[in-house]
Amino acid sequence: MANAEECREALQQLSHNLAKATGDARKAAALDRSLSCRITDLDLTFTGRLRAGSIQDIEQRPGGPAEKADLRLTMSSDDLLALVGGRLNFASAWAGGRIRLEAGFRDLLRLRTLL
Repeated sequence: MANAEECREALQQLSHNLAKATGDARKAAALDRSLSCRITDLDLTFTGRLRAGSIQDIEQRPGGPAEKADLRLTMSSDDLLALVGGRLNFASAWAGGRIRLEAGFRDLLRLRTLL
């Protein structure tokens, strides 16, 4: 099981990866939406804002999110690290129930290019 600092670093790496995206992926990452990432095995939630192609203002709190974010991810700490490290395919993990993504229908359509 990864720790909270490793999860924060993984989210910062994800933000860096999104900022380097090009083409359709860049357009999908250019949303301006609130974001939460619930880490089930650590019982904590990271929140931030997906804006201008990166995740900004990342904060951490114990338990679930205080407010419902526009884009909501739920997964284990190890799955977050594997996803960002390229060892876990998002679409397969999502289809298999290891990762949960909740968002509005339009946002899901835009985000599919990142999957």
